[in-house]
Amino acid sequence: MGQTEHGWALILTDAAKNSFFAANIASAKNRPAELFRVVRGLLYPVPQDGIPDNSAARRTVAQFFADKVALIRSGFDTILTAVSEDVTSAPACPILMDSFQLVQPEDVDKVLGEVRATTCILDPCPSWLVREARGELAEWVKVVVNASLREGIVPASLKLAVIKPLLKKPSLDPTQLENYQPISNLPFLGKVVERVVAAQLQAFLVDTDFLDPAQSGFRPGHGTETALVALVDDLRQELDRGSVSLLVLLDLSAAFDTVDHGILLGRLAGMGLGGTVLQWLRSFLEGRSQMVSLGDTCSAPQPLTCGVPQGSILSTMLFNIYMKPLGEIIQSFGVR
Repeated sequence: MGQTEHGWALILTDAAKNSFFAANIASAKNRPAELFRVVRGLLYPVPQDGIPDNSAARRTVAQFFADKVALIRSGFDTILTAVSEDVTSAPACPILMDSFQLVQPEDVDKVLGEVRATTCILDPCPSWLVREARGELAEWVKVVVNASLREGIVPASLKLAVIKPLLKKPSLDPTQLENYQPISNLPFLGKVVERVVAAQLQAFLVDTDFLDPAQSGFRPGHGTETALVALVDDLRQELDRGSVSLLVLLDLSAAFDTVDHGILLGRLAGMGLGGTVLQWLRSFLEGRSQMVSLGDTCSAPQPLTCGVPQGSILSTMLFNIYMKPLGEIIQSFGVR
């Protein structure tokens, strides 16, 4: 390649990079957390000499994530068994929602336009192409979505996640596996079905006023800002009264990955869900598997017996439902 051709290649490469990063920033402009992640990735690129890209490394990472969850759960498996029995034997709540509303092509077209076009290697075609052709595909996708909602079944092919190990902070050592968290990359069609279910489940949570009023995380209209404003306001009010305040911070390790399915299903039934709605959510939780991706290849799939996938649309909502009793316990002792 001559000097001129080399110069043009550099110019085109820079232009492509600029266009790519500008598109990422623009797509995250209304999502502060995602925008922060994108900008942080630009300012502090993850070192490339982290986990090696080979089959042995993929098996090691997959086993590390599995062993971490098993170790945490081994400390309270006896408690979980007792709690699960209590939950399932609790007095049944009247069923308030036992079926989903089926969608129309215009609903599907809207959802396809809203779901992030992140392509999973399990997808048969790029998700951006599905979004571009959503007008022609809406009727076909509607049939698939409605079949899942009507039968209360999530197809097994949509429950396999590809795990991308994500470094928790740019400053951490990329060679240490404990510095990574497993982020699930899921099939695009599965996220479309999840978005439909999440919208109806969110409306139910609002109508029943189920969530803890102090819950700020993973909730529409709330976030770190609302949590901090409420906290600072409480502290200042107590200072004005001459009181002494004690702030207790609780950090849950692998919180999403250790969610017990039996307890969560008991919570869902206890809030008034039944019929095909509860059956669909059970199908969503059970029979899941994941495989670790490094480079262009993946490890063998591993079955999951607990947890909700990080990166899933429904997982944050299900986690809030799962954790609600924690707030009730705290409030029962008169603690704000």
